[in-house]
Amino acid sequence: MRKRVVISGLGTALVVIMSLLALSGPAFATIKWKYQSIWVPSITLWRPDKYFCDLMNILAAPDLQIQYFPGGTLVTKSDEIFEAVQKGTLDAATDWPSYWAGKNTAFDLISSVPVWFNPGDYMIWMWQGGGFELAQELYGKFGIVYFPHALTGPESGQRSNKPIRTAEDYKGVKMRQCGRNHAKILNDIGGAAIFMPGAEIYLALSRGTIDAAEFSVPEVDWSMGLHEVTKYWVLPGWHQPGPLWGVMINKKSFESLPDRIKFMFQQAAQATMMWAWTYFEWTSGEYTRKMLDKGIQVTRLDDATLDKLTELAYKYLIADAEANPDHAKIAYSQVRYLKNIDIWRTIQQPFMFGRTPPKLDELYGKIEAIAKKHNVYDAVIELEKKVRARMDKQEFWKPGTPYVENPVTPK
Repeated sequence: MRKRVVISGLGTALVVIMSLLALSGPAFATIKWKYQSIWVPSITLWRPDKYFCDLMNILAAPDLQIQYFPGGTLVTKSDEIFEAVQKGTLDAATDWPSYWAGKNTAFDLISSVPVWFNPGDYMIWMWQGGGFELAQELYGKFGIVYFPHALTGPESGQRSNKPIRTAEDYKGVKMRQCGRNHAKILNDIGGAAIFMPGAEIYLALSRGTIDAAEFSVPEVDWSMGLHEVTKYWVLPGWHQPGPLWGVMINKKSFESLPDRIKFMFQQAAQATMMWAWTYFEWTSGEYTRKMLDKGIQVTRLDDATLDKLTELAYKYLIADAEANPDHAKIAYSQVRYLKNIDIWRTIQQPFMFGRTPPKLDELYGKIEAIAKKHNVYDAVIELEKKVRARMDKQEFWKPGTPYVENPVTPK
């Protein structure tokens, strides 16, 4: 009888304790973050930014709660969002790496380079060839942790109010063009590159302030109404064949997280990247048909023009590598990836994705020599070896241990 009374009393006490805990909420404080997309709602590149946020909120609940803000809400100017994350005004935000090329030209290589990587190249290099680690190293110089989470297929090309088929046709054309070297190339062939935020493009085209513009993939260009204020569609999208962007996180905010949550960020970024690429590729087919149904005329650049554009792109890639060790380091890592996949890609055509850029061997030799000159050659080789060892062993991070990377470095 006494045993029954004791057990009954303990059971009652346990129920009371559990009820009090339930009423008082969790035993820990939920970490709350402010996270802003760089894209305003009318530019539908916000989709993977929101997808990433929604995914993290499910995975990390109840430890972390991320509040999503559309572009232009908390930080009203896109060129100020980097500093907002750096200073901790925002815990996290998405970006377009090329926007930060004024801080370090190597940011261009993380995003998109004329006639260079396509989406498949970026995914393989980023997650298997040391690209992720090099991106972390570059952003880390500014107190930011970086997770590339989104990419699209090649950008649409350029939308114009005059037909453009040759380099000669670019002469005198005032064009909204993003990117340092992209703009230099356009100027070299006689165009006039003008940079303006995406939200201003429609009005500038409708008023004739500019003659042409580029922005993104078909769905995004359609959402911006560019088909309403242009007649011609200049293809292929040589200026950005593999656009990539990511999530910037304030380093202090990230370091305050439990290791379990830190682990989730890379997994969520990889999942979101796959979703973004497949989503925008599907809609590119859909919105291409819509563009053509609206009477937009396609003009295609001839081979001689594409050869000229490639020559100029290589010229500026080499010049940036010469001037900046960070640029040389990342460029060498990328050209090593292209060299590694070259034979496999070639013998599998026409069923293989992408292409080997022309005169790759010549370019490889020049970039390799520059990497050695800047003393970054050995670092690239060593990083590649470490990444491949991790991927080969495929040893997963274990809960209860400090999180650094996944897969972890073999012991």
